[in-house]
Amino acid sequence: MKFDIQKLEREKKEIEGFLAQPEAYAQAGFAERSRRLAELTEILALVQKIDQTKKNLAEATELVNDAELGEMAREDVRVLGLQVDALTVELEDKLIPRDPADERPAIMEIRAGAGGDEASLFANELYRMYVRYAERHGLKTELITKHENEAGGVKEVILKVTGERPYGQLKFEGGVHRVQRVPVTESQGRIHTSTATVAVLPEASETDLEIRPEDLRVDIYRSGGHGGQGVNTTDSAVRITHLPTNIVVTMQDERSQQQNRQRAMMILRARLIEKQKREEMAAASHARKSLIGTGDRSEKIRTYNFPQDRITDHRVHFSRSNVDAAMDGDIDDLVRELTLAERNNLAEDNE
Repeated sequence: MKFDIQKLEREKKEIEGFLAQPEAYAQAGFAERSRRLAELTEILALVQKIDQTKKNLAEATELVNDAELGEMAREDVRVLGLQVDALTVELEDKLIPRDPADERPAIMEIRAGAGGDEASLFANELYRMYVRYAERHGLKTELITKHENEAGGVKEVILKVTGERPYGQLKFEGGVHRVQRVPVTESQGRIHTSTATVAVLPEASETDLEIRPEDLRVDIYRSGGHGGQGVNTTDSAVRITHLPTNIVVTMQDERSQQQNRQRAMMILRARLIEKQKREEMAAASHARKSLIGTGDRSEKIRTYNFPQDRITDHRVHFSRSNVDAAMDGDIDDLVRELTLAERNNLAEDNE
């Protein structure tokens, strides 16, 4: 992979100059620049290590034919050659552009699709799968809203995931998830196919985009769902409509109208950023190659086949067994395959 080391060094100096300012911590972009400085420091240190290892390799190569030191030199050449190869792969990985949104909290929206009660049960199982995955990786989940049905499933559940690279770890989960199995309500033993849709959005801050008050219609009404005493006796539910896009967000799980409004605005900002990103990807020439495609929620991405004990991710043509373990949060291999595929695509785009 080609790169300009002098350009990277100049960028590092510019960021160091910015961070050296007394009030730098209070300025916009402080966190992002701090992270970028850490990345550049690692990259430049790796370049120096590769250069030094190559010098050592060249010196060892000169001694290969020496009568006394030849055998030791040949072993050094073998070991140093492997080190250069490994360090070069590590450097290439670090040079691949990272999505700045990877570090942001993730907003996950899971909804039952086609399949009636079985779809709602599957949506609830996906919700549990992501909560268990988060627990395994030290991520924290916060339930934003959950609409259950009488069958014990969910029509919709929204959660927020925070920690280390939450969006980066979960962003490839967006799309249509399909389950094939015999439902508990099926008396004839027939296999049914049901679906649930998942959307994964990076949390957006108020500075990411401007939402004009005149573009919003806010309706306040009495909550009709669960939430404890008080929820159903006050006008605390909030419905916010973004008029230019007709995006509607409803929130009623909190007792406080203000809390519901804040959560609704958080979801609205995330959805608007997602819409903006999708439009930008559709306009970009490389969008067709992107692993996550357009991010369309109608795109079938994965099938969970219980009778055959097989999970297949259709984007990377990767299959594995042990569906039960996956539903308990063990999806590390799926996340890894998707991440590697996207990095390979990005590497090709930057060659």
